[in-house]
Amino acid sequence: MFVLNHSNSIANSYLADLRNIAVQEDRLRFRTNLERLGVLMAYEVSKTLDFESKTISTPLKETSVQVPNDDIVLIAVLRAALPFMDGFLKIFDRASVGFVGAWRKEGGGSIEVALDYVAAPDLNGKTLILVDPMLATGKSLVRVLNEILKNGSPKKMHFCSVISAPEGIDYVKSNVKMDYQMWTWAVDEKLNEQSYIVPGLGDAGDLSFGSKL
Repeated sequence: MFVLNHSNSIANSYLADLRNIAVQEDRLRFRTNLERLGVLMAYEVSKTLDFESKTISTPLKETSVQVPNDDIVLIAVLRAALPFMDGFLKIFDRASVGFVGAWRKEGGGSIEVALDYVAAPDLNGKTLILVDPMLATGKSLVRVLNEILKNGSPKKMHFCSVISAPEGIDYVKSNVKMDYQMWTWAVDEKLNEQSYIVPGLGDAGDLSFGSKL
């Protein structure tokens, strides 16, 4: 697992703004900071791709360059992931893109994950990057993954979040048996009784787009 804020960078400022209740009312700034963190994380993920040699012509002569040859599929969990994924698309601008609508279904003292929309491309032999800014219980990630894997077996899998809870990380480890790499900007203390990450930042979807009914 790669926890990217183990070393300091400009990302610290973006993450601080996302968490800061005094700044969160500015939705444009909130979405922009999610996008910035997506750009920076996508760059880090790009270092793990497979590369191949290619010959190109400059105005002066031919030269050999190394370029990635992975066929990338980005999957965003609606709606909170949209700004975060926009950052990934600025780096992986030729990626195929899929969307999954997942939401918490609460009742009887337990939380289940319901899916109401799935649009995903073929995954066979692809590099899958699953993007969701908040990894809380981990149930959404596992539920979404099980659904989209009906579209094929990817060559590689990356799970990317902004903030993760230890409980969610453990749940993913226990329930995903395929090889994967997990990326997050921060691992927070815990989940509270409502299964929100503490200290976290609140509801990323509402902060990006407004409260829903």
